[in-house]
Amino acid sequence: MSVRSKAFSLLLIAAGGAVAALTWPAYVENLYPGWTERTKEARAKLPWAASVGSSPAATAANRSGAQRSPEEIRRAAIAARPPVPVDIDTVQRGPMPLRVDAVGTVQPIATVSIKSRIDAQIEKIFVSDGSVVQQGDLLVQLDARQINAQIKQTEANIAKDQTVVDGAVRDFNRLTELLARGSGTQLAVDNARTALAAAKASIAADQALLDNQKVQLSWYTLTSPLTGRVGTFSAKAGNIIRSGDNTVTGSLATIVQTSPIYVAFSVPQAVLAEIREAIARGEGIVTATPQGGTRSATGKVAVVDNTIDATTGTITLRAIFDNADDVLWPGQLCNIRVTLRTEPDVVSIPRSATQSGQIGNFVYLVENGVAKLRTVKVGRFQDGREIIIEGLKGGETIVSDGGLLLIDGIRVDVKSRGQDKKAQDSNNPAPKDHT
Repeated sequence: MSVRSKAFSLLLIAAGGAVAALTWPAYVENLYPGWTERTKEARAKLPWAASVGSSPAATAANRSGAQRSPEEIRRAAIAARPPVPVDIDTVQRGPMPLRVDAVGTVQPIATVSIKSRIDAQIEKIFVSDGSVVQQGDLLVQLDARQINAQIKQTEANIAKDQTVVDGAVRDFNRLTELLARGSGTQLAVDNARTALAAAKASIAADQALLDNQKVQLSWYTLTSPLTGRVGTFSAKAGNIIRSGDNTVTGSLATIVQTSPIYVAFSVPQAVLAEIREAIARGEGIVTATPQGGTRSATGKVAVVDNTIDATTGTITLRAIFDNADDVLWPGQLCNIRVTLRTEPDVVSIPRSATQSGQIGNFVYLVENGVAKLRTVKVGRFQDGREIIIEGLKGGETIVSDGGLLLIDGIRVDVKSRGQDKKAQDSNNPAPKDHT
């Protein structure tokens, strides 16, 4: 068969189908609801329009199709569809905390590098790497024999100068007595007074030198300036350390304060006012959970940065934690949850129940086994639930899963309720991926 013959045959089949659809609309109506109304004018122009549907059944079908409105036809078509399987849940109403979630970094409040102020040899290290130290604990002892010898020499000079002072005092007293008897001279008394003053000045200079040497002696004993955890020592006993060494080995060790400790995180500037109000009320509770961990620490907002980052529109906060059990570790990433306040009366639904379209956000209510579309206004999202500020009152039954297959007015087949589904999921957890 040629291509022209095939095309002519297809044209005859299409024409025959169109004539049949116009001639017997009642049968086509069952397959395509609304066909009768859309083709009414076309059928009226057919030559045999007067005799079409002469049978009582066809006439009744055509009459009923012509009398129904498009909305009635739509509803009839929806009612003819099979029920859609869905999960349902109940709209909750009650108190709910207002929270802000973020990701933060653990930061020590204080960090101190242990360095030497003098050139000396390490004599002994008293703590091991990674130890917890208290303020004032002895860390490192340097070789102090040279400074101790200098101190002894200065003490000897002070003793010698003291003898000079004692002699100058005796001379001054004797010459003053002779002058009073008329057998001495004023010049001799004045010279004795000058010698006594010089001897006392020499003692003061030696005493100042001794005090300076004792300060230097304290540099040979390195103690912890704060309570915290010491890192690894870069040098061991017997090594020579030098003052002013800015290399990696110039710092013997680093001590970080771990209790209390900061966690720094950023929040949108839109919640800044509520955070400041929470701080003023003595609230602003912060929960930090290390990523990959199961334990959490509780603290409160301690510091609000003085500038908002114009690039990101966020502001940096610092929360302080007691951290006595070392849940938080410096440099660690944490999931942060800030509880600002508890709202007493909040309507909430599962997030999976909310859909978006040209009419905005909407949900499907279930009434007598039929899905009813209801527009809603969503306030915020929290803990897997949408906070509804308009459209629902609480207690309604809504579709929580399967709503993408629904249209307004269609029948539904309830598979499970929200609480039943949660219990089923907890009893049958998803298999873990061990790859």
